[in-house]
Amino acid sequence: MAKVRNWQLGRDMEYPYVADRPAKQFTMIMDTNKCIACQSCTIACKSTWTWGKGQEFMLWNNIETKPYGFYPTGWDVNVLELLGEQEWDGDDVYTGQTVFEAAPAGERVLGWAPAEEDWSHPNIGEDEPTGSADETTYIPDKPHSLMWMYYLQRICNHCTYPACVAACPREAIYKRPEDGIVLVDQTRCRGYQECLTACPYKKTMFNLETRVSEKCIGCYPKLEQGLQTQCTTACIGRLRLTNYLSAPDEVDPRKPADFLVHVRMIALPLYPQLGLEPNVYYIPPVHVPTKYLTQMFGPGVERAVEMYRNAKDDPELLGLLMLFGSTERIWHTWDVSDGVARAYDEDGEEVVAVPLREPTFTRPFEFATEVAGEPVTGFRHNT
Repeated sequence: MAKVRNWQLGRDMEYPYVADRPAKQFTMIMDTNKCIACQSCTIACKSTWTWGKGQEFMLWNNIETKPYGFYPTGWDVNVLELLGEQEWDGDDVYTGQTVFEAAPAGERVLGWAPAEEDWSHPNIGEDEPTGSADETTYIPDKPHSLMWMYYLQRICNHCTYPACVAACPREAIYKRPEDGIVLVDQTRCRGYQECLTACPYKKTMFNLETRVSEKCIGCYPKLEQGLQTQCTTACIGRLRLTNYLSAPDEVDPRKPADFLVHVRMIALPLYPQLGLEPNVYYIPPVHVPTKYLTQMFGPGVERAVEMYRNAKDDPELLGLLMLFGSTERIWHTWDVSDGVARAYDEDGEEVVAVPLREPTFTRPFEFATEVAGEPVTGFRHNT
């Protein structure tokens, strides 16, 4: 085991390979507050990548309702139960064990393998809230403090320290050095399914027809053309941003992902305590109990929620959030001036501009007395 630096944990940790960060890291940022679970992203991904034989059950992208939704069934509660109690020293340092440090003797990763039927219920728990409300509980009287749910958008996290890479005995899974996307070399894969067992997010899947593993590829053919992923462009809620994240010691606040993750820290990783340093980040929902969100997204939830609530008073943050989903192209920097947010490509050319406040036009009232030269009848009108 090598010692590597995991900035999300605030400390070094054990990992089977030495740290080798890519030139730039593919990342996706999701605003959970905007999702309506329409599944447009899921269908866009499904119809593009997993429509073939043996892929019938595969959803590289899925939307699940928390706290009762899972794909596959129980994916996160099972790994959290295996890992045991996880503790943080304040907001900075994780003092518990990661899935690598807690691995049993002879194994590289602490993991579990879903049963085949666990993949058969992607909509389990959909729209099912926690708690209940009696007849006297209604919004004008008091908030539904016991009732909540929210939608979690999931793709492969393209982790900095992927458990699938660590576990594969064939070294068939690798991170692309140019953008950090994690891929499976299917010519090397022999179907041992160690990657499926190891990935705590269960985003590596096994094709029963081809007998090899498959997973989200980050839509890299589109990224190579400067375009955002299928799930991003299909999202009607404009809640996703496909971008690139800098290393913690090379942060550039002009870059959107760096600003949201490293500068404002409003976008948080999913289960950082697992130790994989995932590169998909979430702006947490504002209506969910803090304790639950802290378990899911780590410390910093309260600060992130407060910042989101006050985004209306922060033109820089508001402008960046409004640029989500405004163009199919990947943009690399942005600024806000004169009430307009502008995004730019790598050469500094403007890609798109979005006003912070949509203009309102009031038209003068005019009563039509004729249409196409014919008098309008059947209307009574006081003059």
